[in-house]
Formats: sequence, structure tokens, C-alpha cells
Amino acid sequence: MFDDFYGLKGKPFQLTPDPAFYFESGTHRKALSYLSYGLAQGEGFVVITGEVGAGKSTLVAHLMATIDPARLTAAQIVTSALDGEEIVHVIANAFGLEVDGHDKASALGAIEGFLHEEARAGRRCLLVVDEVQNLSISALEELRMLSNFQLGAHPLLQTLLLGQPEFRELIQHSPELEQLRQRIIAAHHLDAMEPTEIQPYVEHRLKCVGWEGNPSFDQRVFSELYEATGGVPRRINKVFNRLMLLGAVEERTRIDASMLQQVLAELADDTALPLSSRRPKPAPVAAPQPLVHAAPQPAYQALAATPVEAAPSVDVEAMLAERDAQIAELQQAVLELANSREAGEAAAVAPAGDPAEVSNLNARIAELESRLVEQEQTVRHTLAMLVEWLETDQQIAA
Repeated sequence: MFDDFYGLKGKPFQLTPDPAFYFESGTHRKALSYLSYGLAQGEGFVVITGEVGAGKSTLVAHLMATIDPARLTAAQIVTSALDGEEIVHVIANAFGLEVDGHDKASALGAIEGFLHEEARAGRRCLLVVDEVQNLSISALEELRMLSNFQLGAHPLLQTLLLGQPEFRELIQHSPELEQLRQRIIAAHHLDAMEPTEIQPYVEHRLKCVGWEGNPSFDQRVFSELYEATGGVPRRINKVFNRLMLLGAVEERTRIDASMLQQVLAELADDTALPLSSRRPKPAPVAAPQPLVHAAPQPAYQALAATPVEAAPSVDVEAMLAERDAQIAELQQAVLELANSREAGEAAAVAPAGDPAEVSNLNARIAELESRLVEQEQTVRHTLAMLVEWLETDQQIAA
């Protein structure tokens, strides 16, 4: 993995939210201010929306890490298409409640009893609902009804809603949600980062895992990265993860814009990043020919030797052997061409030797060079798939 090659202590560009990597861009700073204000009110709803991958979950993870559990009890749910009755049971489970029976009334009674107990113990309760755009109108109405629970004049539950831009549109224009809309005390739309924030963002995540300047980066990398990703954090992580992998595979200590363009081209190619299946079948690979020169690069060896028990039968060594054999064949063709020219000079004929033979050798060289380019691309794609499988398997194992 590239973290080992560059001496990093962890994975700086993982796609799952981690508060340890929280980066306070301008839009995240505003969102955190709205969250802080909303939590200080202790009631109603706070709404944070943003594009997919804008950093909503990371923002909330950072917020949750700063909460004092002695003063605030928080529960978080990630929603699917739930109706009103289903979401009540999901919320009860999120707060660790065991509900006798499966009816809605029992679940509501358990939730209300729990909220009263927490209030008597001096703790407020916060419910964080992620992917709220998936909820039905009836489920959203149930959330509003839960906000009615009070102890005297004090509300017992505050709710933070996280959703994609379509939820912002829904909450603004749906007549059925007028009562919920009136209870929103703070709202913010999380925008993408500015172009000037891309380099600080990347370097911040690298420094979190011990980066000390290796690799270094051309300035064009960051400007072109913004153009390619629109400043969305998760997209940046996805691209930069591949870019660092390419740097490690090619043993580079400096990452330049041409490498970024190569990665973007690979990500745009369906064969480079299969989205429909974790384990696509690779194209058949020809049997390796006898090798003539040195072994493969160390970085290729390290990846090829990594055990992937659940991966398909991808013979990377055979692919590399075929590539080396083609290189040897190309070298032999060049040597024959050189010998032909030397023989022609010794016989006092044209320096290029027999035109037909030279033409055949040139055509052979061009064909081999084309095959080498295709083989190189195949090796890169296979390595990318292997890394994808390894990372996914590690996440499942964790």
C-alpha cells in the first residue's frame, strides 16, 4: 500500500467519516457555528444539507466527539425508506431501548419514559438523523411529534437532520411539512470547498498520518484537482487515494499534474474502476514467455505477493512476465536493426541496410510498443482492482 511506501502511519484518504481528519473549511466553519447555536437552544430541529460527499457525516462525527456524555445523550440513525411506525422503533433501538411488543404505542411509551429519566438525571437528549431525504412524509411527521415531549416547560428531545439537497427543497416547499418547518431553529447548506482550500485540505489529512513532505506535489495538481472534483471532499479523497497509489507503484517522490490526468483517465474508464461488481473477471492472459532480463519493479512485487483470499484468479506475475518478455522481444528487434545497419555499412551499402528488412523490423517494433502500452494499462488496472479488493476486505474485517 502507498502508506507503507511513503512511511505514513495510516490511510489519509479513506472514504468513511473519521473525526480525526476533520478539516475546518469556510463552509464547515459556518455549519459548525449553526450547529453550536442550535444545540445551545436545546429544542426544535437543526438542518444541515449538502451534496453527496460534502462532509456532513464527518462534521457531525467531529461534533459528537466534542460532546460531554455527562450532559448530553446522543443517538444517531442512518435512515432508509422508513414509514412512521418503523422510524419510531428505529429511534428506540438507537437509544438502546428494549420495547415490549412491536406496536407503535409501546415504542413511543418507552422513548418518552427514557427521555424523562435522562432529564431527571440532568442530561439533554439529541437525535441525529442522517440521510433524511430517504424518509417518508409520515416518518418526518413522527419526528415532529417526538419533539412535543416535554418535562414541564422544558423540551426533552432535540433533533439534527442531515440530508442531500433534495431534502432542502422538500422542507422548503412541501405543504405537509409546514409544522415541521416552523420548528427549525437553524439551517445551513454545506457547500463545496473553495479552490484555495484544496491544498490545505490534502496536506492536513496527510499530516494527520505523519506526512513530512514525501511525496511532494506540483502546484498544478491542486488546481486541476479542484476542476476535476468541484471541491467535494469525498471526490478529492477518491482521486487522491489513487494518485498516491500510482506514485507508490512508480516509486515517485514527487507527484505531478500528468500523473493526476492519468488517474482521472483511469477512473473515467469502467474497466479501471468496476462499480457494478467487486470481483469482475479479467481478460485471459497469455502464457508467459522465457524472461531475458531483470525481475519486476519492487512495488509491483509487493502488491503481487499480497494474499487476497477472496479475490478472483488474477495472475499478476504472469502478466508481468509477459510484459517483460515483450520488452525483451523489443530489445532483440532493436538489436537486429542495429546489426543490420552495421552490416550494411561494412558492405558499403546504404546505412539503413535492406529497405524491406528495415521496414519489417520497424513495423515489428511499432507493434511491440503498442502491445507494451496495452499491457502496461492492463497491469495498472489489475493493481487498482487488487487494492480495491484489499481495502474493502479490510473494512469488512474491521
